Amino acid sequence: MHVITIRTDGPGLYEFTDQLHGLVAGRGDGVAVIMVRHTSASLLIQENADPDVVLDLRAFFDRLVPPSDDPSMGYLRHTLEGPDDMPAHIKAAMMPVSLSVPVAGGRLTLGTWQGVYLFEHRKAPHRREVVVQFLSAGGG
Repeated sequence: MHVITIRTDGPGLYEFTDQLHGLVAGRGDGVAVIMVRHTSASLLIQENADPDVVLDLRAFFDRLVPPSDDPSMGYLRHTLEGPDDMPAHIKAAMMPVSLSVPVAGGRLTLGTWQGVYLFEHRKAPHRREVVVQFLSAGGG
């Protein structure tokens, strides 16, 4: 098992594909199982060629789930940790917190323009931990 630490400076998508490539290099065939250890962040496989994609994704989810001080979110009860906290939990409940990526010949089988991202949902900087476990096709 490996832990990747990702420092965030607020909401957004933080790509860590290169770190994953380094962890699976030379390992043969299998699966990389990836999980974020937090309830207010999530993981996505998404396009990494056009930076507007990640900006549009963030804008969409911010519009879909606004801060708890927005009048449309008045039904929320969990508000003691700030207006971005419960919306961050909702976003993390809507998106994956774990991923499985096949590995062939020691390489992630991602598409040409795919990258793996941590999606930070909180406004404050955080130190996020992502656990990666490589499962060999041979069982080891």
